[in-house]
Amino acid sequence: MLIIHQKEITLAPYPRGIHLITRRIVQEIPEIKGISMGMLQVFIKHTSASLTINENADSTVREDFERHLNVMVPENAPYYVHTYEGPDDMPAHIKASMMGSSVQIPITNGALNLGTWQGIYLCEHRDRAQGRSLLITIWGV
Repeated sequence: MLIIHQKEITLAPYPRGIHLITRRIVQEIPEIKGISMGMLQVFIKHTSASLTINENADSTVREDFERHLNVMVPENAPYYVHTYEGPDDMPAHIKASMMGSSVQIPITNGALNLGTWQGIYLCEHRDRAQGRSLLITIWGV
């Protein structure tokens, strides 16, 4: 029998940077234990933050991500027109589009089937963001 479950959660505000949120996602969906084979999708309902999957073992990876994104997409570029909400706003929109608004992960035997060193990241691209809304959907058998 197909199981489908969907839940919207709000994360507390995070500072600008890359944050590991895998544990929080799993805590929010205990129904995952009833799925032997399926999928998880996490979608962020914002245009200035993003989601991605990458290494979860060494926190310096997250620091390097943030530094590199800031080099690739600098603040105060002279060609930005959308500057009404501050110097971090337009770069945040560009970074969010580059990184993506959702991740999808297989579920196997009631657990996320991530690689040994993989985790789900919230990429917060604003200096003073509010909480972020995530829509979590699981489906499977």
